[in-house]
Amino acid sequence: MEENMYQECIDASLACMDACNMCFDACLKEEDVKMMSECIRLDRECADICAFAAKSMQSNSPFAKEICMLCADICKACGQECKKHDMEHCQVCAEACFTCADVCKRMAA
Repeated sequence: MEENMYQECIDASLACMDACNMCFDACLKEEDVKMMSECIRLDRECADICAFAAKSMQSNSPFAKEICMLCADICKACGQECKKHDMEHCQVCAEACFTCADVCKRMAA
């Protein structure tokens, strides 16, 4: 694929990674951290796969589509978890996750 075909997905992946990293950090500062444990775990996994997906597209990996499909699944799971929490950082993260999931699915189709 041409780089410009990947660019929207790379941008969405990096934006999602940023949102997940910020959410992860903010969740650790919440009063009831234990209640946030699943959100924290998924933030970490999502940030990691988003970074990996962006790298795979930037390096034109032959597995970029498969990696992006997995990224979409993890982003969706993270978004669903974050959406359960009323904190602004979780809502921002959920939106970034759902956007990334949609873009990754379209790119990998």
